[in-house]
Formats: sequence, structure tokens, C-alpha cells
Amino acid sequence: MPHYDDIVEIAPDLNGAGLAVAVVVGRFNHDIGEGLLSACTAELRRLGVAAESILIASVPGALELPLALQRLALSGRYDALVALGAVIRGETYHFEIVSNEMAAGITQVQLKTGIPIANGVLTTEDDDQAISRMAEKGSDCARAAVEMARLMKALIA
Repeated sequence: MPHYDDIVEIAPDLNGAGLAVAVVVGRFNHDIGEGLLSACTAELRRLGVAAESILIASVPGALELPLALQRLALSGRYDALVALGAVIRGETYHFEIVSNEMAAGITQVQLKTGIPIANGVLTTEDDDQAISRMAEKGSDCARAAVEMARLMKALIA
């Protein structure tokens, strides 16, 4: 990343110490959700987020994620949120509806509340694609949540 001597620049900050993060995971495609959750919570801890500052909540599926995330965002208790789950293509148009509505709902919540949400809901063609991506995506979301929480704090400082 280039350095700009004469311009104020906010560097990415992955220090999770002192942050509170809630993770909401969809139970549909349970094994994928558990893999995402395991990677996410391990990375949150590695980044310094204390175990007692992490909340895990589960919902039936992807379409229920935005409502739970909204409630958590409005609580004022969390610096960042993470959405986890998997929507795997089937033989009907339902995949597109669920994927699009879930993603739009998550985006709406973070824009309306100002609380960053790392979207770790995998949308894949099959189980194998989801399994091969779950560990990396779970970790990525933990990093994104911490970085965005720190950025939001820096932007209001």
C-alpha cells in the first residue's frame, strides 16, 4: 500500500482487544455453519477479542439473519457483527431469492445502524464448494469485523 506523507491515512487495525462482537449463524446447512463459526471464533480470539466479549446466536436460516442482526445492532452492545451460514443452489429459483434478500437485508441493517456486519454467508453451487471455503471465509469475516469496528471508531475520533 503506498504511503502518502502529506495526507492523513487511517491504517487497517486488527487489534480486537476491548471489542465486543456478536456472531449470528444460520442452522440450515448446519455442518457448513459450524465450520464457518469455528474458524470465525478462533480468529476473533487470535485477534484479541475476549471470549466473554463474543456472543453466538443461531437462527433457522439465511433469511432470518437480518432480523437477528438488526436487534443486536440496535442493542448498542456490539462494535461489530458477523453473519454466517450457507445457501447452496438447488433445482429451483429459491436460491436466488434467499441469497439476494439475505444480502440486501444485511446491507440495510449495517447502513441503518452504523454497526459493521461481516457477511460470511456462502452462496455456492454445491456442498463441496461450501466445505472448501468455510474455514477461510470464517477467518476472513473475523478480520473484517475487527478491522471495520476499529475503522468506525477512528472515523468518529
